[in-house]
Amino acid sequence: MVFELVTSVLLVAGLQAPSQRPPDTGQTDQLAADAERARGTDPARAIALYRQALSRRPDWADGWWSLGTLLYDGDAYADAAAAFRRAADLSPSAGTALVMLGLCEFKLGRFDAALAHIQDGRRRGVSSDPQFRHVMQYHEGVLLLHQSEFERAQELLFDLSADGVESDELTIALGESVLRIRPAELTADSREESQMIRRAGHAAQLAARKQFDGAEREYEALARDFPETRNVHYALGRYFVQTAQPAKASAAYEQELTITPDHVPALLGLAAIRAETDPAGALPYAERGVAINPGIPLGHYLLGSLLLHTDQIDRAIAELEIAQQAVPQDPGVYFALGRAYARADRPKDAERARAAFKRLNDARQRAARRAPEGADATTAP
Repeated sequence: MVFELVTSVLLVAGLQAPSQRPPDTGQTDQLAADAERARGTDPARAIALYRQALSRRPDWADGWWSLGTLLYDGDAYADAAAAFRRAADLSPSAGTALVMLGLCEFKLGRFDAALAHIQDGRRRGVSSDPQFRHVMQYHEGVLLLHQSEFERAQELLFDLSADGVESDELTIALGESVLRIRPAELTADSREESQMIRRAGHAAQLAARKQFDGAEREYEALARDFPETRNVHYALGRYFVQTAQPAKASAAYEQELTITPDHVPALLGLAAIRAETDPAGALPYAERGVAINPGIPLGHYLLGSLLLHTDQIDRAIAELEIAQQAVPQDPGVYFALGRAYARADRPKDAERARAAFKRLNDARQRAARRAPEGADATTAP
């Protein structure tokens, strides 16, 4: 599968607006009918006719949608973006138009705006067409790579592979996520780097398909062939974490730290593994990780939890409050804070934290019981 959205194909699959009739009669109505007839045989004429109709009825959401799809098909991404923006503004609940706006912005190199619009559209609900959803998910993953959100990118791309999606583009993007490489950091014309990324992506694809023996062989071979390359041993360690092999994961993370002593994810990974059996031994890894990069909420949460286990209550509360401010919707942080406040003899604060935990945890459980996000009947603005 190539992750290129051809809207003329997807319109047939269900992304077409339910009615092409503008909200009036007369000349505008005739222009719309002529535009629809011209769509398949003369796209340029159809675009001109839609523009004429929209000049008379600028509040016609379906018309802006149809114009946008034609412009996108013709690679006129800036004009298509403007049309999809109008469609989304006129129909705020239609997430599909926002995703299409984001795809246009991706083509134009406006990566921050593209990610924001794709994520907003997905939250509002989009077409259930599988091809459209795969294209959306792939592009969100790639855009997260541009922002160094490697774990979230890997989750999205991993799920695509688990769904049976196959493409060279997906393999490369998965490899970049596994090795924590932003697309802008790729070395031009480096054959060795390209092969390494593809191999990492292939290993992740095997894991996504639950072909664990093959995935483990690929990850271990990658570590043997690139023993001094940053993130390779970390990738192996993450695989071992995912497959519940903590001893092997610890060894891989330790090896990563011999190559990259300031590798914060490896430090936090080691802290999380050792926290299960040796909180005091895990504490220095968490402290070091937070000192190197204090901007990671997970680091503060992990450090706070370890401090609580080692009876450093005041320090634990300080770290957990930092995590709570960064991720105010995470119930786990409030659970830990409730325990810390109780041990500090702050009953009112403990009760507030417990109430927040219950509220957020109940909401999360309700969301998990509902239909998958975005799986609604929305097909167009």
